[in-house]
Amino acid sequence: MFWKIVGGLLLAWVAFMVIGSVVGFLVKAVFWIAIVAGAAFLGAAAYGAIKGSGNKKQIRP
Repeated sequence: MFWKIVGGLLLAWVAFMVIGSVVGFLVKAVFWIAIVAGAAFLGAAAYGAIKGSGNKKQIRP
């Protein structure tokens, strides 16, 4: 009975270690994807602001 409890605790510990490492990797990956996407968005917004400054069109009713 003692070894079943020790084995269950060991199995739970290994499972938490694996789940923790996977979640940690996913959090880091999502963070860097968000950084790259934010930089691309700001670059596209700056390019559009600079490129479209001389082309002002108005909607006429």
